[in-house]
Amino acid sequence: MSSSSLAEMLRERGLRLTPQRQLILEAVHELGHATPEQIHHTVRQRAAGVNITTVYRTLELLEDLRLVSHTHLSHGSPTYHRAGEDQHVHLVCRDCGSIDEVDPAVMLPVTEQLQRDRNFRVDVGHVSLFGVCGDCKEQP
Repeated sequence: MSSSSLAEMLRERGLRLTPQRQLILEAVHELGHATPEQIHHTVRQRAAGVNITTVYRTLELLEDLRLVSHTHLSHGSPTYHRAGEDQHVHLVCRDCGSIDEVDPAVMLPVTEQLQRDRNFRVDVGHVSLFGVCGDCKEQP
Protein backbone atom coordinates (compact mmCIF):
# COMPACT_ATOMS: atom_id res chain seq x y z
CA MET A 1 0.00 0.00 0.00
CA SER A 2 1.33 3.43 -0.87
CA SER A 3 1.78 6.15 1.73
CA SER A 4 -0.84 8.29 0.01
CA SER A 5 -3.43 5.46 0.14
CA LEU A 6 -2.74 4.89 3.81
CA ALA A 7 -2.91 8.63 4.48
CA GLU A 8 -6.29 8.80 2.75
CA MET A 9 -7.68 5.87 4.76
CA LEU A 10 -6.57 7.55 7.97
CA ARG A 11 -7.96 10.97 6.94
CA GLU A 12 -11.36 9.35 6.33
CA ARG A 13 -11.31 8.35 10.01
CA GLY A 14 -10.17 11.77 11.18
CA LEU A 15 -6.59 10.59 11.71
CA ARG A 16 -3.30 11.43 10.09
CA LEU A 17 -0.38 9.40 8.81
CA THR A 18 2.39 9.78 11.34
CA PRO A 19 5.96 8.63 10.76
CA GLN A 20 5.45 6.07 13.55
CA ARG A 21 2.40 4.54 11.84
CA GLN A 22 4.27 4.35 8.54
CA LEU A 23 7.30 2.72 10.19
CA ILE A 24 5.16 0.15 12.02
CA LEU A 25 3.33 -0.86 8.85
CA GLU A 26 6.64 -1.11 6.98
CA ALA A 27 8.07 -3.29 9.78
CA VAL A 28 5.11 -5.70 9.56
CA HIS A 29 5.65 -6.01 5.80
CA GLU A 30 9.41 -6.44 6.21
CA LEU A 31 9.25 -9.03 9.01
CA GLY A 32 6.45 -11.20 7.61
CA HIS A 33 5.19 -12.74 10.87
CA ALA A 34 6.16 -10.76 13.96
CA THR A 35 5.08 -10.04 17.51
CA PRO A 36 4.57 -6.47 18.68
CA GLU A 37 7.88 -6.76 20.53
CA GLN A 38 9.72 -7.78 17.35
CA ILE A 39 8.03 -4.96 15.43
CA HIS A 40 9.00 -2.53 18.21
CA HIS A 41 12.63 -3.66 18.02
CA THR A 42 12.72 -3.10 14.24
CA VAL A 43 11.02 0.30 14.44
CA ARG A 44 13.33 1.50 17.23
CA GLN A 45 16.33 0.92 14.96
CA ARG A 46 14.92 3.70 12.76
CA ALA A 47 13.14 5.84 15.36
CA ALA A 48 14.38 5.39 18.92
CA GLY A 49 11.51 7.38 20.44
CA VAL A 50 8.74 4.94 19.49
CA ASN A 51 7.48 3.08 22.55
CA ILE A 52 5.78 -0.31 22.79
CA THR A 53 2.39 1.25 23.61
CA THR A 54 2.48 3.12 20.31
CA VAL A 55 3.21 -0.14 18.51
CA TYR A 56 0.25 -1.93 20.13
CA ARG A 57 -2.16 0.94 19.46
CA THR A 58 -1.00 1.30 15.88
CA LEU A 59 -1.33 -2.43 15.23
CA GLU A 60 -4.93 -2.28 16.52
CA LEU A 61 -5.64 0.65 14.20
CA LEU A 62 -4.00 -1.06 11.21
CA GLU A 63 -6.04 -4.18 11.92
CA ASP A 64 -9.24 -2.09 12.05
CA LEU A 65 -8.24 -0.71 8.64
CA ARG A 66 -7.70 -4.32 7.44
CA LEU A 67 -4.06 -3.66 6.61
CA VAL A 68 -2.69 -6.23 9.04
CA SER A 69 -4.13 -9.26 10.77
CA HIS A 70 -3.01 -11.30 13.71
CA THR A 71 -2.99 -14.86 14.86
CA HIS A 72 -1.89 -16.57 18.05
CA LEU A 73 1.00 -18.90 17.40
CA SER A 74 1.76 -19.62 21.04
CA HIS A 75 0.77 -18.57 24.52
CA GLY A 76 2.65 -15.29 24.14
CA SER A 77 1.91 -12.18 22.16
CA PRO A 78 -0.12 -12.32 18.96
CA THR A 79 1.77 -12.49 15.69
CA TYR A 80 0.93 -9.90 13.05
CA HIS A 81 1.29 -10.17 9.32
CA ARG A 82 0.18 -8.28 6.24
CA ALA A 83 -3.53 -8.56 5.53
CA GLY A 84 -4.67 -9.56 2.08
CA GLU A 85 -2.26 -12.44 1.88
CA ASP A 86 -3.82 -15.70 0.87
CA GLN A 87 -5.15 -17.65 3.82
CA HIS A 88 -2.62 -20.12 5.12
CA VAL A 89 -2.03 -22.57 7.92
CA HIS A 90 0.91 -21.83 10.19
CA LEU A 91 3.44 -24.55 11.01
CA VAL A 92 5.28 -23.58 14.19
CA CYS A 93 8.43 -25.43 15.28
CA ARG A 94 8.50 -25.94 19.04
CA ASP A 95 12.30 -26.29 19.02
CA CYS A 96 13.58 -23.35 16.98
CA GLY A 97 10.43 -21.20 16.74
CA SER A 98 10.43 -21.05 12.96
CA ILE A 99 7.11 -20.37 11.25
CA ASP A 100 6.24 -21.86 7.89
CA GLU A 101 3.04 -21.60 5.89
CA VAL A 102 1.10 -24.20 3.95
CA ASP A 103 -1.95 -24.01 1.75
CA PRO A 104 -5.17 -24.40 3.75
CA ALA A 105 -6.19 -27.22 1.40
CA VAL A 106 -4.18 -29.55 3.67
CA MET A 107 -6.92 -28.99 6.25
CA LEU A 108 -9.82 -29.82 3.92
CA PRO A 109 -10.56 -33.29 5.32
CA VAL A 110 -10.76 -31.87 8.85
CA THR A 111 -12.68 -28.71 7.95
CA GLU A 112 -15.17 -30.64 5.81
CA GLN A 113 -15.77 -33.18 8.56
CA LEU A 114 -16.30 -30.46 11.16
CA GLN A 115 -18.72 -28.69 8.85
CA ARG A 116 -20.60 -31.90 8.18
CA ASP A 117 -20.61 -33.34 11.72
CA ARG A 118 -20.78 -30.20 13.83
CA ASN A 119 -21.99 -27.51 11.42
CA PHE A 120 -18.78 -25.69 12.34
CA ARG A 121 -16.84 -23.58 9.86
CA VAL A 122 -13.09 -23.38 10.59
CA ASP A 123 -11.28 -20.09 10.03
CA VAL A 124 -8.06 -21.51 8.59
CA GLY A 125 -6.42 -18.10 8.77
CA HIS A 126 -6.14 -18.70 12.50
CA VAL A 127 -4.99 -22.32 12.42
CA SER A 128 -1.54 -23.08 13.79
CA LEU A 129 -0.04 -26.54 13.95
CA PHE A 130 2.81 -27.14 16.35
CA GLY A 131 5.55 -29.71 15.93
CA VAL A 132 9.21 -30.05 15.00
CA CYS A 133 10.52 -28.76 11.66
CA GLY A 134 12.67 -30.90 9.39
CA ASP A 135 15.86 -29.03 10.30
CA CYS A 136 15.39 -29.62 14.03
CA LYS A 137 14.25 -33.19 13.53
CA GLU A 138 17.54 -34.03 11.79
CA GLN A 139 19.63 -32.73 14.69
CA PRO A 140 20.81 -35.30 17.23
